[in-house]
Parts: sequence; C-alpha cells; structure tokens
Amino acid sequence: QVQLVESGGGLVQPGGSLRLSCAASGFTLDYYAIGWFRQAPGKEREGVSCISSNNRIYYADSVKGRFTISRDNAKNTVYLQMNSLKPEETAVYYCAADLGPCPIQTFGGDYWGQGTQVTVSS
Repeated sequence: QVQLVESGGGLVQPGGSLRLSCAASGFTLDYYAIGWFRQAPGKEREGVSCISSNNRIYYADSVKGRFTISRDNAKNTVYLQMNSLKPEETAVYYCAADLGPCPIQTFGGDYWGQGTQVTVSS
C-alpha cells in the first residue's frame, strides 16, 4: 500500500522546537520531491518547505533560518526541524511527494499524508 505518514506533531510552547517526520511506504522517496505544507483553521494551505530528489531545498520566507528540511533515503523518510515556533504557526502539517521538481503546487503532488497537528501555545 502506497502511503505517506507524518508524525512528530504536538503541543509546544512559543519559542520551542519540534521535528516532524514524513515516512513513505509502498514506494521509494529517492526520486521524489517532498514538500511540507500547513493549513491553519480558516486559512488556505501554504507551502512551508521542499526538498528535491537532488537535494535542492526551498523555504517559505516566513520560516527561513528557523526550519530545516532534510531527507534520509535509507530510512525512506523526510524530516522538518522546526525551531523558534510561533503561535501563528499552529496548523495541521502535511507532507506531499511529487515526481516533479520543487516547489510542489499546493494542491498538486502524487501522494499526500494525513497530516499531523502542531499547536504552539503557552
């Protein structure tokens, strides 16, 4: 069964850190661009970061310097390290896989995960 599964979300205080994981099963991530997106209640889904199959990396301006995307092809997993989190970054975070290049279109992608909730609150 082909699927992406996100994990690592949770409740964190402002200024805190979380590391999200996006694990693939049923296919290999080696040839895919992997993007992270987020969607807050009442807001549109937005792209956060993307890593291409040849490890070119893209970040939204709002997260540059605080978030780091990486991939471990041996584990078939992509990570998103999030530091200095802000309350306005509370959202459901999704990963998507696409055989095309970064950035992945907001509603593109070949596969999507089910999302993981990140809540930034004191």
